[in-house]
Amino acid sequence: MNLYLLMTAIFILMAALMAADAALASFTLAPWFSGLRWLRVHFITLGAITETLFGLLPVIVAIRAGRPRPAFRWDIWLTLNIGLLTLLIGIPIVNQVLIFVGGTLVFIATMLLIVQLRGLPAQKPAGVAEGNSTHYGRKFYIAGLSYFLLGIIVGTGLWLGWSEWLRIQTPVEVHIHANNWGFLSLIFAGLLVDLYPTWAGRPLAWPRSITPIFWMLTIGALGLVLGPWVKSNYFSVPGIILFLGATFWLLLNVIKPLWGDRETWSQPGLWHLVIAYFWILAPVLVAPLIILGVPGFPGAGIEQNAPQALIYGWVLQFGYAFIPYFFYRLFLPHEPARLGGSWFSLLMVNLGGFFLWASIFITDYQAMLHGTAYLFWTLSLIPIVLTVWRIVRAGLARLDDGVVSLEMK
Repeated sequence: MNLYLLMTAIFILMAALMAADAALASFTLAPWFSGLRWLRVHFITLGAITETLFGLLPVIVAIRAGRPRPAFRWDIWLTLNIGLLTLLIGIPIVNQVLIFVGGTLVFIATMLLIVQLRGLPAQKPAGVAEGNSTHYGRKFYIAGLSYFLLGIIVGTGLWLGWSEWLRIQTPVEVHIHANNWGFLSLIFAGLLVDLYPTWAGRPLAWPRSITPIFWMLTIGALGLVLGPWVKSNYFSVPGIILFLGATFWLLLNVIKPLWGDRETWSQPGLWHLVIAYFWILAPVLVAPLIILGVPGFPGAGIEQNAPQALIYGWVLQFGYAFIPYFFYRLFLPHEPARLGGSWFSLLMVNLGGFFLWASIFITDYQAMLHGTAYLFWTLSLIPIVLTVWRIVRAGLARLDDGVVSLEMK
């Protein structure tokens, strides 16, 4: 039994509850919850998504390299989860000791995972034709986790005053960029590279483009981290260009083979994967207007609120598709696995992003629009929570039939 996915189920439930409390706080029905903004985000990023990735990346890399499934690493699981629990206690009460201990433990767990992934042989994936060995996400995972290490250092330092001696000009922005444009962007790209043939039943449009996409994302993320670090557009602008180019190229790889296939596009999970990228592209596309200081453009409002739309619209929505898929593969391996999500969750999660962005520009109704966004996000989480719970319950009921496993054909 993969304990990471059991923890993921718990964090998804907590993310739903925290989205609901954000709506109540915005409507002034429960104003005492208004100070938990960063905790809400971390239930998704440090919680549900990180737990899923730590549990699955070694398995995916091993299978793609044609190797046996690696043994469960209790040292990584315990270090990660003790660290997460410590952070989730320390952040709301702003306890520097707990934040330092929690951040250090998560950092150690990430280092151990990187070492584990590097130790898995980087062979050509099973079933990939000669010359197409770029269909391999391992390098994306290692690069993404390396950015995560940087995000942990900067994020922990936010509470401990490290930004001054690290000479970071805008530390919050650096932390967000390292985790989103670096960690999650590269990891999600790797998942698409590795699992798209299984999800879509066909290869990506241009397999040989994967290596240049990897380098464009990696270098672009570096520019987007260094830009706010030294407060220089000489890094931010090239970073934006490289990141946008790589992201569009990756999406074209995903969409082109499916163009005109109505049956494939009838799956809401696929729409979740594709539309999710709109919410990561939106803040990048408006970044030049912020950099140029366009008069009347709410740069400060975007910098404060866009990360919420980014996490719920992109990170969580991508998770709506791939998290239930892996729950199916692990808990119900003898049943057809499918991408998660529903038409209801697709509509609700994207309406939430729309209302959140509307709250940035329509300041007279900001609280109402903000609360409505979180209300829609809460509603979008309900079918995902129910789906995961049904899968876990059915899987646990079948434990007597033998040990379940994750396989990719």
